[in-house]
Amino acid sequence: MHRRFDIATRGPGLTEFTRDVADFVDSASADEALLTLFVRHTSCSLLIQENADPEVRGDLAAFFHRLVPPGDDPAMSYLTHTYEGPDDMPGHIKSALLPTSLQIPVIGGRMALGTWQGIYLFEHRQAPHRREVIGLLR
Repeated sequence: MHRRFDIATRGPGLTEFTRDVADFVDSASADEALLTLFVRHTSCSLLIQENADPEVRGDLAAFFHRLVPPGDDPAMSYLTHTYEGPDDMPGHIKSALLPTSLQIPVIGGRMALGTWQGIYLFEHRQAPHRREVIGLLR
């Protein structure tokens, strides 16, 4: 069983879509399975991260902005792929460092996430985007 999740981002940062995935798992009526999520883009990532305190999301976004600054930052002068804007190649670098797919066990018909864990799309581009994530339950 599979489903496509369309996720609207507001620019850089983490967008939680745990509830949508939980609804998909629930509709599958699978007692035990393995859920795979895969994002179909090269400048965003998928994460399982804390969903209790929103400061975690802000700190993560700030850390990765500092780790990989925009292409017009002097520290990034070595970049050659620059024609799609100063956020494009840094977005590719961030998605190379972070996962673009996740696997989550389903036990007793529910995702085996921890108490404070949520599923996020991490947008690395400056502009809002519509991103596709494919979910496969086996």
